[in-house]
Amino acid sequence: MNLKVASPIRLAILEADTPLPNTKAKFQGYGGVFELLLRSGAKALERPDFDATTGLEISRWQIELEPEKYPNPEDIDAILITGSRHDSFADTPWINTLVEYTAKILTETSVRAIGVCFGHQIIGRALKAGVGRNPDGWEAAVNDVQLSEKGKEIFGVDKIRIHQMHRDIVFNYPEGVEALGSSPVCKVQGMYVAKKLITVQGHPEFNEEIMTEILDTRHATGIFDDEAYNAHFKKVALPHDGLVVSKAFLRFLLEQ
Repeated sequence: MNLKVASPIRLAILEADTPLPNTKAKFQGYGGVFELLLRSGAKALERPDFDATTGLEISRWQIELEPEKYPNPEDIDAILITGSRHDSFADTPWINTLVEYTAKILTETSVRAIGVCFGHQIIGRALKAGVGRNPDGWEAAVNDVQLSEKGKEIFGVDKIRIHQMHRDIVFNYPEGVEALGSSPVCKVQGMYVAKKLITVQGHPEFNEEIMTEILDTRHATGIFDDEAYNAHFKKVALPHDGLVVSKAFLRFLLEQ
């Protein structure tokens, strides 16, 4: 019989962007979007050793707007780095600070790291992988990710469908990191090291409403032309496996 986890998992969500107006009004920040995802995953996990209500202690850190404020590694068990409209490879002070902090977390502490989209790329960069613009262009809305054998084990399914919104990628797997999956447009769709890190290039936290607001905004501002917008919009309401990924994140946090 499994024993209850003695104390809550202290998870610091590092918010690397500010949501668009409708999403911000509903969730305040991306930390709120992730908290909903993770608490939904906790309920679906149904593990006797983990209390879905009290098992997570979540704090939020707006590192884009307050780059001088980061959680003390001694006060947390894990970080989650969110997505962002910014370039993960940019040579800007707040992004460089984030990369340095992430590298310290991964190499000098027992704190675990979760990375999503931009966060996935930041973890790749912190581990000295190549990060940059994808010559094959954008992935957006719901797309299939083909899982590796390790990916099938971690997610508990043969493939995942996940919202995407990126044209930047991690080009190669850092040494010692296991591949979780790939797509025709992006070879590095997820990374894993037991008890240390898990990442996905996609957005398990997004839903149809959030993705529609992003697509509409990027169409209106000319980032997506009519053809690209229509192609992506056809996939915005497809079923997706955000809950599957959420449960995998939680199992990772609970690894003994």
